[in-house]
Amino acid sequence: MAGSIFTDEDKADTQALLKTGFDVLWCNYLMLRIVEPKPARQWLRGQLAEIKSFAQVGGAQHATHVRQMALTAAGLDKLGLDPALIAQFAPEFTIGLADDPSRSRRLGDTGRNDPAKWMWGAGAKEPHVVLMVFDEDDVQLKAVTDQLLAEAKASGLSEVITLDSGDMGDREPFGFRDGLSQPAIDWHGERTPGDAADMDFHNRITLGEFLLGYSNEYGLYTERPLLEPQAPGANSLPVAEDQPELRDLGRNGSYLVFRQLDQDVRRFWSWMQDAAGEAEAIPLAEAMVGRHYDTGGPFAPLGTLDIPGIKDRAINGFNFRSDPDGHVCPIGAHIRRSNPRTGDYPTGRTGIIKKLLSLFGLIGTPEDDRIASTRFHRILRRGREYGEPLDRLEAVKPGAKDPRSGLHFICLNANLSRQFEFVQGAWLASAKFAGMSNEQDPLLGNREPFPGTQANDRFTRPHADGPCRVSNAVPQFIAVRGGAYFFLPGLRALNWLLADR
Repeated sequence: MAGSIFTDEDKADTQALLKTGFDVLWCNYLMLRIVEPKPARQWLRGQLAEIKSFAQVGGAQHATHVRQMALTAAGLDKLGLDPALIAQFAPEFTIGLADDPSRSRRLGDTGRNDPAKWMWGAGAKEPHVVLMVFDEDDVQLKAVTDQLLAEAKASGLSEVITLDSGDMGDREPFGFRDGLSQPAIDWHGERTPGDAADMDFHNRITLGEFLLGYSNEYGLYTERPLLEPQAPGANSLPVAEDQPELRDLGRNGSYLVFRQLDQDVRRFWSWMQDAAGEAEAIPLAEAMVGRHYDTGGPFAPLGTLDIPGIKDRAINGFNFRSDPDGHVCPIGAHIRRSNPRTGDYPTGRTGIIKKLLSLFGLIGTPEDDRIASTRFHRILRRGREYGEPLDRLEAVKPGAKDPRSGLHFICLNANLSRQFEFVQGAWLASAKFAGMSNEQDPLLGNREPFPGTQANDRFTRPHADGPCRVSNAVPQFIAVRGGAYFFLPGLRALNWLLADR
């Protein structure tokens, strides 16, 4: 069965962040708490005129000023939403990013990443609302932000923190090109998930993986809040596609993950140089990332393939089928962990005999299963860097300045557990990815021993002509400074949520 179709009505109902990250605009993130619900609701409702829809932006280059809004489960509760309705949201969302020690352990939020050490996101510093403000002029953005904060504080809200973005071009703080690989969303429902084409890696992903209220890669609908049509104001909400007798509070909404990641640029490049020498510092860093430092391109032996859903073959036209042992791109490299580029079977298409043997578990390994079916674990990234850039050559000098830079990681997904949490926990934070041991993601790993005593601080580079090259005592380069799970509603749902009760 083909997937759901995104209509013009849906485009007018979906917040624009699903279409673009507005990368050419400056951005501030206003993290707010609701102190007095009635005036706060009125003020938030007054922001709706500036919240642009998918249909209202022709791409970041055509927008000059945009706002977007999302709410935490605590924020929905503070607005007076029925607890029974809140309970219909995903449990990961209702519990929260920082409030479950088991989740923190799985996501690598321990040690320096522990929520107890965050600048924001936990306890009394958990935001209820994030107001994202984009503007073409950084001076104008500051003036608008100051005005909004003053208005918010006079209208029953308090400021948790305001996060601003930087401008490093298309680079992240370590100097590598960023944001190169994104899924291509099947807006028109042309794919039939689970057919023969899914045996190979492709980049076209069903709409329901990113927006609630649409069929996903399983051909099913993610659970979300549904209302009886006689509920107050429910007739203003979209009809549930899978249950047309009900109204859909989730449709055209998404779960937004926000994590503030501090990147220690000085430590990153100093360690590379100490570990590999000045001449080999960049090759070691490239091996950890999985892309070339200058161009962002993949390693040439991976090939340039014609992959459905990928436009720039020079940057993303590759998979890892020809490199099963990681001789070209190490298995533990960041891009290989975050997107293993596998089809429904780890090795892509196989003959009928191998397919049957694999189905019955007679060939293959548990590690194969763990990295199979990449299409079920894609996320749509909308983050951006902050702080000042620091050149790698300056970073290794004694007494180099600390730019306090990093990434405001933002992703959108319809299933927090199967998408963001799986990628973060099973692929990035895990020390057992693809049968390896003693190593987490070389960029994002917290290096905390697991369970208790097993070190996770090495990085291996398999070599076809000899033993693996092993880097030991890899330090933690990135630390989590804050985070939260938000619901980014459709515009009709946002109007309904902010209506007087």
